[in-house]
Amino acid sequence: MNEITNRIERLRSRMETYHMDAYLVPTADFHESEYVGPHFTCRKYITGFTGSAGVALITKDWAGLWTDGRYFVQAAGELKDSGVELMKMGQPGVPTMEQYLEEHMPEQGVLGFDGRVINSKTGENLKERLSLKQAVICPDHDLIGEIWEDRPELSAKPVWILDETYAGQSASEKIANVRAAMEKAYADVHILTTLDDIVWMLNIRGNDIPYNPVVLSYLMVTKEQLFFYVNPQVLSDEVQDYLNTLDVTVRPYNDIYADVKELKGHRILLEKSRVNYAIYESVQGQNQIVDQMNPTVYAKSQKNATEIENMKKAHITDGVVMTKYIYWLKKNIGKIPMDECSVAAYLDQLRLEHGALEPSFPTISAYGENAALCHYHAVPGHAASLQARGLYLVDSGGQYYEGSTDITRTIALGPVTEKEKEHYTLVLMSMLRLGHVKFMQGCSGLSLDYVAREPLWRRGLDFNHGTGHGVGYLLNVHERPIGIRYRVVPERQDSAPFMPGMVCSDEPGLYIEGSHGIRTENLVYCKKDEKTEYGQFLSFEYLTYVPIDLEPVDVSLMEEQDVAWLNEYHAQVYKKIAPYLTEEETAWLKEVTRPLKK
Repeated sequence: MNEITNRIERLRSRMETYHMDAYLVPTADFHESEYVGPHFTCRKYITGFTGSAGVALITKDWAGLWTDGRYFVQAAGELKDSGVELMKMGQPGVPTMEQYLEEHMPEQGVLGFDGRVINSKTGENLKERLSLKQAVICPDHDLIGEIWEDRPELSAKPVWILDETYAGQSASEKIANVRAAMEKAYADVHILTTLDDIVWMLNIRGNDIPYNPVVLSYLMVTKEQLFFYVNPQVLSDEVQDYLNTLDVTVRPYNDIYADVKELKGHRILLEKSRVNYAIYESVQGQNQIVDQMNPTVYAKSQKNATEIENMKKAHITDGVVMTKYIYWLKKNIGKIPMDECSVAAYLDQLRLEHGALEPSFPTISAYGENAALCHYHAVPGHAASLQARGLYLVDSGGQYYEGSTDITRTIALGPVTEKEKEHYTLVLMSMLRLGHVKFMQGCSGLSLDYVAREPLWRRGLDFNHGTGHGVGYLLNVHERPIGIRYRVVPERQDSAPFMPGMVCSDEPGLYIEGSHGIRTENLVYCKKDEKTEYGQFLSFEYLTYVPIDLEPVDVSLMEEQDVAWLNEYHAQVYKKIAPYLTEEETAWLKEVTRPLKK
């Protein structure tokens, strides 16, 4: 019996103790975070699958793992001989986890899960579906925690204060605005559990989640009081004094669960899809629930003037890093050994040397056909070697005091095919056209997406991901409530109208299986344009200034306007980045940002 099958047998033994027929293990922490720390890697522990997304279901005689297309190959390898069946999400004939439960759960059966790692919407949905079989849910037991003997402790990294010179607005103003939003919703209590919203509101940061500088915590706001549930040992005297000035009462992290049970007769503002089931279940019977998006979401997404100015600075620093990296790649390809992992490590280190606190997400470094997998992650020992031919894609970013960055460039490492040139140029045109769109206030990304996709759609081509996502300020690189996509995906909650100050990615791509993948990404911020008798117009301005490789460009495919936009962009890149480069790098940058002619 291998280690995974042994763990599953121990889990089944615990399930029997609690009379459970099935047990659900998602990839999640208590806060619906995109990334999870080592303490929360329960799904990895019970299946052996190390990918960042997936959900495991263990029954008395079967075990399965659902994950998406990014991980089919990886999961198949890691699940081999584990007894866990790979359920390929979205593939013909593969039921969803909910459908599988509906079909296989015995009459009057019991589904167990840890109610702290399932959001209340999902919990309610499972409860409703299983009721058709008179089956019930049991959300009260962390069975993985009961069998995981050497489980890593909860992260407890020091909290630090984000100075107003970076935040641009005081925490006391933000708290007052949240209370005003509560009043508008006729709510006297607000429960906030999403970590980026909490640290944004209090103007603090931490390091409890990989890539997101947040603090494991909960917040409960009333008309007069503010309770901050956090491990007290992470607060220095300075931070404690700062919280005192905001009239914040610090409570132990886990006390939220006892405290919410005491709430009775209140009108509570919370977001069901973001608050975990354990908290929701404790308050929903005794109180009136106002299920709305957290008021901090919209406020946080509209960066103030200070934040925008800081983000411009962060992107100059990041632009210098990326320019030096591309120069290094071009000069050394074919001369020194390089693989996808070694060049990614070089880039990550370069960012740290230029003041980044950490990457803003795991660097995607993909050569040749690997770049056709749009969220490919190279694994040491299995990484492709870079050769002096074909295309290489790198998608990366950093967390700086002045903001978060996210940039993708596709680079010709040597000769490329005519088809690769055509595809590269179409993606470039898509990025430029979206970056220069002008639109009425009130438009969401659903309206804008066509501008980017039109050059591809005209030729019967497309890419299977959103064209843009919101970006936080020294926070989550994927931030609600905006996105650019033509399809409504309700669970993504990213189809809000654009407002001045919102920061978004502009990242069309094209992926040809078995051959190559291309993505070109800049960040933009939304700003006011002209106002006419028809209303207020908005437009975008680039934050990202990094050269776009001209080697694979086929100018004959471009309109005059596309060429003008590219030349205008490259003139700005040279002006903003050249002052920070060596003499050799500057001469190279001059050449690679030269104006093209139609």
